[in-house]
Amino acid sequence: MQSSALEVAANAVMAASIFLAGRNNIHSWWLGIVGCSLLSVLFYGTQLYADVALQLFFIVTCIIGWRQWLRGDHGHALHIRTTRPATLLKMALAAVVATAAYGLMLKHFTDAFAPFVDSAVLMFSVMAQVLLMGRRIENWPVWLLVNTISVPLYASRGLYLTAALYVAYWINALVAWRHWRRQRAAGV
Repeated sequence: MQSSALEVAANAVMAASIFLAGRNNIHSWWLGIVGCSLLSVLFYGTQLYADVALQLFFIVTCIIGWRQWLRGDHGHALHIRTTRPATLLKMALAAVVATAAYGLMLKHFTDAFAPFVDSAVLMFSVMAQVLLMGRRIENWPVWLLVNTISVPLYASRGLYLTAALYVAYWINALVAWRHWRRQRAAGV
């Protein structure tokens, strides 16, 4: 299957947004709004309905994240922070339960392709995005998980450009995690 103009445009904008997020750059957020809008249309056309819901969630969280990064900590920009292990465990358990529930719903009520895998991408992306919005360093390992799951899912639907970009996003998440650790150590 050949990449469509929509797939190329959506992924070009998202690549810029994700690259900037890894560099701790606020312009990531408005680019994310544009890219997620384009991806929602693309995923609807390939029957990845959980991914459509995810893109709509991302649009809302991009607006909130943009605001938080500007004024999040009592009028001051948020610094990179860590999350308590107990909180991460609760978030991960909630993502697993939500994956199962949403996957069952998609399986029984839609013609969704790979409803549980698609749901895992959705739920763990939600977790990663919430962590990113709060400038929590743990967002990057969760993105590594999401990207690992996403590559074969998108390739199986013929979205080869999207799958290839998720390989690049995997590398970006690894580099960003290192970059953010350095910035946190420097007090950013």
